Amino acid sequence: MTLAADAVPIQKLTSAERARPALLLGAEGPGLSRRAVDGSDKRVVIPMRRGVDSLNVAAAAAVAFWELGRED
Repeated sequence: MTLAADAVPIQKLTSAERARPALLLGAEGPGLSRRAVDGSDKRVVIPMRRGVDSLNVAAAAAVAFWELGRED
């Protein structure tokens, strides 16, 4: 999960992309290592209101787990 410009909103992942996810969660300050980011198949972001640029890692994980676990 990243704020990278090419990140896809997490709720737009396809069923196939949701089937067996592996979430990489970085430290709240430095984030993920370049190696971890480069090794990822897909970069995703949790859309947030204007002016909010991040969630703490526990909150981001909870939102991501909920979103990936819901059924369409």
